[in-house]
Amino acid sequence: MSTFPIPAVLAVALCLAACESQRADVAQHQDIEGYVHLCSSCHGVTGHSVSPTFPILAAQQADYLEAQLHAFRDHSRADPHAHTYMWGMAAHLDDAAITKLAAYFSAQPASRGEPVDDKTAATAKSIFIDGIESRNVPACVACHGEKAEGQGAFPRLAGQHRAYLADQLRLFRSNARANETMHDNALNLTEPEIDALAAYLSSL
Repeated sequence: MSTFPIPAVLAVALCLAACESQRADVAQHQDIEGYVHLCSSCHGVTGHSVSPTFPILAAQQADYLEAQLHAFRDHSRADPHAHTYMWGMAAHLDDAAITKLAAYFSAQPASRGEPVDDKTAATAKSIFIDGIESRNVPACVACHGEKAEGQGAFPRLAGQHRAYLADQLRLFRSNARANETMHDNALNLTEPEIDALAAYLSSL
C-alpha cells in the first residue's frame, strides 16, 4: 500500500488550514463591511464624521462604544439624538455585531485636533486637570486621562467635534442624557466654561 511522505501530508494540512483561515478572514471582512456601511452615512466609513451632530468614532475606546451601542439598543440611553438616530439603527445589531463595530472603529486613526486660542486653552486645561473645587466641579483627567484619550468605559474626548462636546455637556447638565456622575460633574459648569472645555478638548 502506497503512502504519502509525512512532509507532503503536513504541507497539505498546512495549506488547507491556511485556506480555511483566509476564507474566514474574507467572510469576517465582508461581514464588518456590511455593518460599517450602516454607520457610514452619519459617521463616515472610518469614523471621521463631517457633521458635529454625529460624533467622531475613530480611535474611540472599544469598551465605551460597546456600552453605548447596547444602551441605544435597549433604550437606556434616551437623549434626543439617541432616540432620533440610534435607537432604530442599534435595534438591528446583535452582540457580535456590536463587538465587531466597536473593535473596528476603535482601531481607526484618531482625528486631528482643531486649533484653539491660548487663553481658552489655559482656562479649560485648568478645569480639566484640577477641576473647580469651590463649585464641586471635579477634574476630568481622573477618568478621561491626561491627554483625554479615555480608558475602558470612559470615552476619548480628544479631537472630538467641538459642538458635539459642548452639546453633550449641556445634556449631562440638564440630565437629558442621564448619567448620574456626569450630571454631578457638569451641573455647576457655566456656559463659557462648557464652551472653553469643548474647544480645548477638540484641539487635542
